[in-house]
Amino acid sequence: MERLDFTLNGKAVAVTGAARLTLLDVLRDRLELNGAKYGCGLGQCGACTVLVDGAPARSCVMRAARVQGRAVTTLEGLAAPDSGTLHPVQQGFIDGQGAQCGYCLNGMVMTAVALLARNPDPTEAEIRQALRDNLCRCGTHLEIVASVRHAARRMAEAADV
Repeated sequence: MERLDFTLNGKAVAVTGAARLTLLDVLRDRLELNGAKYGCGLGQCGACTVLVDGAPARSCVMRAARVQGRAVTTLEGLAAPDSGTLHPVQQGFIDGQGAQCGYCLNGMVMTAVALLARNPDPTEAEIRQALRDNLCRCGTHLEIVASVRHAARRMAEAADV
């Protein structure tokens, strides 16, 4: 049985018999992490987005074998463990009311985390560009952009302290 070794949310994990599965299947069915959602199954909606080595990746179309030896971060791995403190982007979505039905939330948050890691002070146009491939069926786009801007401000304030 093939063994898949990778880092998941900062911890080493090993999964057997999973290399041919999608990363989404491994995360949800084998590791019981349900932050990444099954949306379209084609990598087009963004609901399944996770970070692989810090970059957004569509886990519904990515074979699990591709994360061998790499670092994967899911929505569950953003908050500090046992601290009760959310990641600033998660808190930004709460404060900015950027969530409605929750369908797109995982992908929007994970993509925003990657954006703010590489560009801590994005313009509205840069936020829209980064999130353009994440579908929101509720039409909450204005609140989502505001939530990302709020998160960027919170992160900048925390860096100044």
